This record gives sequence, structure tokens and C-alpha cells, in this order.
Amino acid sequence: MDGNLIDWIAVAVTGVIAMHGLTFRDKNGERPWVHLLFGSIALIFCLRFLFADILGLW
Repeated sequence: MDGNLIDWIAVAVTGVIAMHGLTFRDKNGERPWVHLLFGSIALIFCLRFLFADILGLW
């Protein structure tokens, strides 16, 4: 388990982007597909940074 500061910052930033993208709703209460798409991509990168770079599982 060795994660330097850059890895932790990458996890935090991509995690915030993923959370915003997956929980965003417009004025009508609907979720735009673009937010869901990029939120999902950000979640994949967040988990990749966490499991591969910080925890060293991959």
C-alpha cells in the first residue's frame, strides 16, 4: 500500500467528478445521459487509481 500524494489527489478529484456526474439532475428532475456517461467513466478511473496505484491489487 504505497500511494503518493498525486495518487490520492487523483482519487479524490475523479471521485468528486463521478459523484457529481452520477447524482446530477436537471430542472425537470431527469438525469442527462452525458452526465451519467462521464460520471461512469470517472468512477472507473477513480477505482483504477485506488486499486492499482494505491492498494497495488492489479
